[in-house]
Amino acid sequence: MLGLKLLTDPRWANIAEGNLEEILTDHAWCEQKAASNAITLITQNSEHQDLVDELTAIALEELEHFQMVINIIKERGYTLGRERKDDYVGQLVKFSKKDGSRNQAFIDRLLFAAMIEARSCERFRVLSQNIKDAELAKFYHELMVSEATHYTTFLNFARKYTIDVDVDKRWKEWLEFEGNLIKSYGNKEAIHG
Repeated sequence: MLGLKLLTDPRWANIAEGNLEEILTDHAWCEQKAASNAITLITQNSEHQDLVDELTAIALEELEHFQMVINIIKERGYTLGRERKDDYVGQLVKFSKKDGSRNQAFIDRLLFAAMIEARSCERFRVLSQNIKDAELAKFYHELMVSEATHYTTFLNFARKYTIDVDVDKRWKEWLEFEGNLIKSYGNKEAIHG
């Protein structure tokens, strides 16, 4: 369903489980950034009422996820560490088109969001199926479902609001780029790492 070119090696879950405090901190900040991204899309495209409504709901849900992860961190006696730089996301930002029309930038920002949600969904699936911690396995299964919904929301808005972008063609370019990019990741305790 997600169309990702390369799936995560299930052994990545062992790396993540080897340092739960680190993966949970990284995950918390991913949720915060996802909420911020939804708010930015609203701010820059407020003329689309359906987008404002849907992305407000997503932003709130991402903040709820942020709070849920923080609660898990506290319950386990961990400390929420400082925000982590996400090199994977940084590489996606570089791939984003910024020099075309306003519509092209808007559509690429939606595809950027869809890409992150797709990979997050896939990583949550790997965690839910491969970590021994039953509580976290259940938690990541529930989040996987949520991320899949977000992925389709962003992709559907790109298709709805395109003026001068062939969204299916551009999405294939995103998938190809990400498929090559992700080969360099999957070896540390980070949702996209």
